Amino acid sequence: MASNRVNFLRAAALVTATSCALTAAAEVTLSPDQLRNAAVQNIGAGNPARARDFADALLMRDAGDFKAQIIRARALRDLGQSKDAIAASRAAWDMADTPSEKYSSALMMAQAQSSAGHKTRAQLWLRRAAQHAPDATTRKRAERHFNFVRQQNPLRTQLSVTLAPNSNVNNGSARDTSELNYAISEILFGGPVEYALSGEAQALSGLEYGAGVSTRYRFKQTPTQAHDLNFGLSYRSFLLSSSAKDAAPAASGGDFAYGTVSLGYGYNQINLDQKGEFLGAVELGQSWYGGARYASFLRGGLSQSVKTSARQKLQFSVDLERQLGQRTADVDRAEVSAALTQSLASGDLAFVSVGATATQSDYADAEYTEVELRGAYVLQKPVMGAALQFGIGAALRDYDRSRHSVDGRQDTQIFADVTATFTQIDYYGFNPSATVRASTTDSNIGLFDVNRVGLSIGIKSAF
Repeated sequence: MASNRVNFLRAAALVTATSCALTAAAEVTLSPDQLRNAAVQNIGAGNPARARDFADALLMRDAGDFKAQIIRARALRDLGQSKDAIAASRAAWDMADTPSEKYSSALMMAQAQSSAGHKTRAQLWLRRAAQHAPDATTRKRAERHFNFVRQQNPLRTQLSVTLAPNSNVNNGSARDTSELNYAISEILFGGPVEYALSGEAQALSGLEYGAGVSTRYRFKQTPTQAHDLNFGLSYRSFLLSSSAKDAAPAASGGDFAYGTVSLGYGYNQINLDQKGEFLGAVELGQSWYGGARYASFLRGGLSQSVKTSARQKLQFSVDLERQLGQRTADVDRAEVSAALTQSLASGDLAFVSVGATATQSDYADAEYTEVELRGAYVLQKPVMGAALQFGIGAALRDYDRSRHSVDGRQDTQIFADVTATFTQIDYYGFNPSATVRASTTDSNIGLFDVNRVGLSIGIKSAF
């Protein structure tokens, strides 16, 4: 058997000698290392068939030759034999013992999958490569490959998972009494009256849990334009706390569960001499609340952004929505907004936006105008191993009419959030994150005084 293997190696080397125009009668014997080097050189020289033959010779000598298996997979990929290249990459992955070998085989598998047109599978294998990268340089290489394949992949899916303690799962009032139904109170009592609010009308605490998925399929793309089909699905429900169950014994967390499904079309265009981007989208969807249909909606939006400098970007947006309610009012909504994003010399990122919204409805209590100011700040340098992002904002909402007050309704909301992404904890290119959100709404009608504090735990992609 040993003699046959030696003869096979000699024969493979003889092919090289002959092909390289050496003396036809000469027989050259190469060591395994020399044959591996020759195979690699043939890959670089654009001779994948010869490299494959050399790799086959090495594998006949030693079926566990990891480097030969990697060379064979690369050669098959370059020959356009994607199915065989994937099988060879899988064999190399099964052989791999060290982080370096796992990295190399995962990277080779990603390349083979990508060449076969399996872009999403390639991205999964690139995450494996990043997970097993032996050093920062190879990790960055896997990230670059991932971003390149992601740009080529017509299918992009984002998953989100929510697990969040919440002080107000039902958007209930922070008060236990409120003036209600002023017209009836005028008739019965001659003036406004404070009514006791039921337990379900007050804020109920609990644990929020849920998940969401959004998928984009890019069915047409040019260097400056893209056309997408979009799909979204989300659901969240709650587990009530003991105090909430005591306050509202007839209520359950599922009473406040909320879900949506949507299907839409998106259009992107690079314009303004590569400095601007135009976005257009339309979306049709349905929502559910408490297990029953809540509202159907049709949304459309346009936005234009422009880079005014290397560090600054402006964006202007218009959004329209028509809501057809099954358990709520029919409402038409229009919103305009402007935003500024500024990259600072420190590397930090600052963001500020202002928006105005108006609604129209046959139900007067659903008509309002609103002005909102929002800001955000992202630190470039991690703090104690966590990347930090801060947000703050305020909104003024005015209802001309309300059945609860002759003066209508005026709400002032202030909100803030802090997100920490723990970049030192990395698993397959994902980092855990935690977001603390707090908001307070002060209304001239006690029923709509709302306070909320929540902590949500999630994951974010590191690249």
